[in-house]
Amino acid sequence: MHSARKLTSVLKTKKQSVVSRSSAEVEYRSMVVTCCEVVWLLSLLKDLELMNLTLVNLHCDNQAALFIAANPVFHDHRKHIDIDCHYVKDQIKVGVIKTRYVHTSQQLAYVFAKAVPVAQHQKLLANLGVSNLFQPLT
Repeated sequence: MHSARKLTSVLKTKKQSVVSRSSAEVEYRSMVVTCCEVVWLLSLLKDLELMNLTLVNLHCDNQAALFIAANPVFHDHRKHIDIDCHYVKDQIKVGVIKTRYVHTSQQLAYVFAKAVPVAQHQKLLANLGVSNLFQPLT
């Protein structure tokens, strides 16, 4: 019994420091983290003297989050979004990233994060360029 209690405490997740009030805010915060990583990678590539870098597309399946990122006036109505969340909007303004809507069924990350139907799984893998080495050639 003691080991089961110990295992349960190990499987608990860490409390988050921020409470989100909507799915749009959760998606937007995820966009902020991704945007920070993109900016870091771009600076690393520039340090490696790769100069022909193009605009990075940031795909999101939440239209409300995309609206928050694109519409600076809307930020005034979302006072609970921290200052650092304006980072995405600023990166769009300077031309580092461009946000794009992608339907939920086309989210490539779902291959790694969610259970999806077999047909969708295979389509997403194909979109990632993953092929089955054990499938006979026709």
